[in-house]
Amino acid sequence: MTDATDSGTKVHYICQTYIAKKAARGVRGGLQIDKELQYSTAAEAQNRAEREYKAENCIGADAYMVTEDSNSGEVSDPTFLLRLGTTPEDDGF
Repeated sequence: MTDATDSGTKVHYICQTYIAKKAARGVRGGLQIDKELQYSTAAEAQNRAEREYKAENCIGADAYMVTEDSNSGEVSDPTFLLRLGTTPEDDGF
């Protein structure tokens, strides 16, 4: 978490990776979150997403940011900085 502002908001930069979810009997496989890592800057989150995407089991990676209101605890919708490979649809996040 980083960038606390005078208005009481904090910006979180996150790298999230995905692996293939094993298919159950009669049910198609999908995506499963593998790792969720938090960084101090957007560049760090993007760089980690690029490195993680090259890993053997990783089929997708996102780097995104969310803003948290420290007073209410509400968190904004994600703003994607980088999307690589197979990732969830924006509206399904």
